[in-house]
Amino acid sequence: MHPIQINPLDLGIASLLVLVDAGLSIATGLRLHRQVLWAAVRMVVQLVLVGFVLRAVFAINSPALTLGIIALMILAAAREVAVRPSHRLKRGLNYQIAALVVSVSSLGTVLLALLTAIRPTPWHDPHYAIPLMGIVLGSVLNSASLALDTFLGGVVNRRAAIEAQLALGATTGQALAEITRESIRKGLIPIINQMSAAGIITLPGVMTGQILAGMDPLDAVKYQILLMFLLTGGGALAAAGAVYLTAHVVTDERQRLRLDRVGAG
Repeated sequence: MHPIQINPLDLGIASLLVLVDAGLSIATGLRLHRQVLWAAVRMVVQLVLVGFVLRAVFAINSPALTLGIIALMILAAAREVAVRPSHRLKRGLNYQIAALVVSVSSLGTVLLALLTAIRPTPWHDPHYAIPLMGIVLGSVLNSASLALDTFLGGVVNRRAAIEAQLALGATTGQALAEITRESIRKGLIPIINQMSAAGIITLPGVMTGQILAGMDPLDAVKYQILLMFLLTGGGALAAAGAVYLTAHVVTDERQRLRLDRVGAG
């Protein structure tokens, strides 16, 4: 079975759905038509540009170029993690923690997959390394940003309760334990929901794409299971890393809460 090629006319017909959405927005007074149309145009331009870039990268097949693309992806994801929380650490510590957490969790997860389960030749083949990194970064970004936002918001909102526990002799780890657990749990909820729904409620995007491209459904299932495990591991590492590193910053060796190091977003 050969993959079915999609031509510009096919895309044009599909784009009519976006125009219908914009028309409904105008008719119902939602005032979202400009955002919908702009988002659609931006999405098309960005994906086409990425397609040309990846075509060139795949043709060159340079380890240095592949690493450079991955580094840019990690930096972009780290920035998103740093700026999403409603409260942020001062002196750029949000960015430092985000960069460390995103790079360690994503690189560790992708390298594990490339060197053990997938094993392309060469192991840094951009056909595998770049798409895999993109998928893992999506999970890492969501988990880390949700966990970080929940933790910083919880520390700020529960300041009185935390300081009361510290005054009664609790350590900072004990005083922050509940918020820490809640934050990591919040970061893992999206990937848990995704795993729970896979196969029964939804067919995940990667599996669907491979089936549409002609791959045997059982082989596509194997890839999807592998990816779900990778996303879960990467997301958990990112969420836990972001929370524990931030907890270290907002406390000190004298068992004090240091909210002077936290500012508004």
